[in-house]
Amino acid sequence: MAAILVLDDEPDAVVLIQRVLKRKGHEVFVFTEEEQAIAFARSNPVDLAILDIKLKKMSGVEVLEELKKINPAMHAMMLTGFPTLETAKRAVSLGADQYCVKPIEIDELVQKVTSILSQGPEGA
Repeated sequence: MAAILVLDDEPDAVVLIQRVLKRKGHEVFVFTEEEQAIAFARSNPVDLAILDIKLKKMSGVEVLEELKKINPAMHAMMLTGFPTLETAKRAVSLGADQYCVKPIEIDELVQKVTSILSQGPEGA
């Protein structure tokens, strides 16, 4: 299955996503700090990053930009409780596969992750 990085400044959110996706057989690595998530991606292959847009020090879009520099083939899904057209456009322009409004339903999360991962590596 896939290696999935989850970054959200809400610990409850990362734990929930981790629990759901681990049940589906994925390896899930959760972070609440941007720098730790980026450092992890530098030394570990990641198939999919699930990123909250509103974080503590950086935006999720800025983190996506850094992660894509490290691994251009990585897929990404953005989460936000505050959707705006501007952030959606920027995230998609940087290669986000999905843009989801929180709170995301568990079934929707599983369906979107499955859909993204079924595409194979980015740019393949």
